Amino acid sequence: MCTAATYQTKDFYMGRTLDYEFSYGEEITITPRYYPFHFKHGAVLEDHYAMIGMAHVAENYPLYYEGANEKGLAMAGLNFVGNAAYGHPMDDKDNIAVYELIPWLLGQCASVADVRKLVKTLNIVDTVFSPQFPNAQLHWLIADANEAITMECMKDGLHIYDNPVGVMTNNPPFDKQLFRLNDYMALSPKQPSNNFSDKLDLGSYSRGMGALGLPGDLSSSSRFVRAAFVKMNALSGNSEVESVNQVFHIMGSVEQQRGCCEVSEGHYEITIYTACMNVSKGIYYYTTYTNHQITAVDMQKENLNGEMLVRYPMLQEEKILIQN
Repeated sequence: MCTAATYQTKDFYMGRTLDYEFSYGEEITITPRYYPFHFKHGAVLEDHYAMIGMAHVAENYPLYYEGANEKGLAMAGLNFVGNAAYGHPMDDKDNIAVYELIPWLLGQCASVADVRKLVKTLNIVDTVFSPQFPNAQLHWLIADANEAITMECMKDGLHIYDNPVGVMTNNPPFDKQLFRLNDYMALSPKQPSNNFSDKLDLGSYSRGMGALGLPGDLSSSSRFVRAAFVKMNALSGNSEVESVNQVFHIMGSVEQQRGCCEVSEGHYEITIYTACMNVSKGIYYYTTYTNHQITAVDMQKENLNGEMLVRYPMLQEEKILIQN
């Protein structure tokens, strides 16, 4: 499972964790403006916005997990198992396969407002990339510096939700996730006062008791509440280092450690990587489960007028600084 969250200082950022039991060999992938996207049902983008993100590249095609384009729009796909449902091609629609959605939107839209317009004719279809790559069941967090939305395609159609917290996990559907925050409206970063009874002399015996009751388990609904609380109360300076550092701390609140979430006998879900995208500048930062050093790939340092994908494998070896 996964978690994604936005963050705003001087620049706009989106972070995400990729939680799973194995890796597909994903790479940080830059798609320049003139790499041709030939979509399964006829649409072609030969001239589009450049983008950077994490992708598994198959047959020279970037299967993006998340990404940001040069205009300041970011998008992340997260598992939505049991709820996601896709349609069949229709003559009067833009028929886009699940794996094509991120480049289709990031290639054409400069803002969430653009996305809202473009998806009016969107039909997300169940066409697979290949027999070896069945479709993932996904929903998406889409955001710019001004607003965020959650997009979910279910049996009853395509849903676009305003996302005022800029956070998304997995199940249940987003409207139910957002409503559940009402259960935690009493939480606070401040120390609590005694509202229990004026007949009892009650007081705080530890720091952090204003957040007593914040869920700490690894379920998607609990990660949503925890990430929302941390993100909505997070503070940092405006510098790049301070901002990136804070995004990784926000995402660290929902990391999964090997051994804590068994998905089958001897197999455990872990946070394979954590990403922070400076969406304003097109810089992709990441850490992996085995390498906590923050590594960066800057889209602007590549030839964005090219036609070939630019790919960087994730650095996996732990870097430990010996100070003495």
